[in-house]
Amino acid sequence: MGHSHGVPIGSAAARHRRPLVTAFVLTAAFMVVEFAVGVATGSLALLSDAAHMGTDVLALGMSIAAISLAARPAAKGRTYGSYRLEVLAALANGLLLFAVAAFVIVEAVRRFAEPPAVPGGPLLITAVVGLAVNLVSLRLLSAGAKESITLRGASLEVLGDALGSIGVIVAAIVLLTTGWAWADPIVGVLIGLLILPRTWSLTRQALGILMESAPAHVDLAALERDVCAVPGVLALHDLHVWTITSGMESATGHVVVAPDADYRTALSRVLAVLRERHGIDHATIQCEPEAFPETTHRV
Repeated sequence: MGHSHGVPIGSAAARHRRPLVTAFVLTAAFMVVEFAVGVATGSLALLSDAAHMGTDVLALGMSIAAISLAARPAAKGRTYGSYRLEVLAALANGLLLFAVAAFVIVEAVRRFAEPPAVPGGPLLITAVVGLAVNLVSLRLLSAGAKESITLRGASLEVLGDALGSIGVIVAAIVLLTTGWAWADPIVGVLIGLLILPRTWSLTRQALGILMESAPAHVDLAALERDVCAVPGVLALHDLHVWTITSGMESATGHVVVAPDADYRTALSRVLAVLRERHGIDHATIQCEPEAFPETTHRV
């Protein structure tokens, strides 16, 4: 039986943990401020942008959690450690963001009939400060984004929120220059719609991990072909591929080895195929003699 253990998740991101934490604190603090101003002014655009910023806080928080959890040894009785806490948090936040986006859209439709007066000044100031926070966060994450997929994903989330802040700035300018009250609910709806695809993707991914579905980026048919193409490997069966947490895939399986093949060499090559071609760093593969069950996939 062979085991493959890859580089711990978050190893590249761990070197940039401090700017990641700084970006998280800045974004979370401003999200609270933006939400408070949105409630005080009645601005739907600010409320929806605060919710949009909430997706950034979630992404940054999950990145920090992934780095922190990767550095901890597995606790007794929890052989996978606490990695699934990240997934549970993602699911809970995804459901919450769905509710927020639905509220924003329903409230915007209601306001179209009789849009309330929203002061453009506080709207503009808050949105400009929000854009500045986004730009600072992007600058903090830029170096690490070149090395770590975790930080790269966080950077994309912050960039998306910067676009939302620009939308609020446009709404504020329209309100100040023309007094057109529909600008606020229109921008609110647009940002609410912008939240939905990202929230659905996050929720679906979390549910898939909890259901132990095969990772979407792993082509099981191609994986079987590649493994069976290894010299000395006759077949593969009882293959299971799942995700422990984002970016941490595992696999188990049985390979049938020819009688004249060196099983150690074949096993080493199979593990290399899983690691190098399919991104599965943690695999447990068992070798079997040529006599195998009917469920085996032969070449």
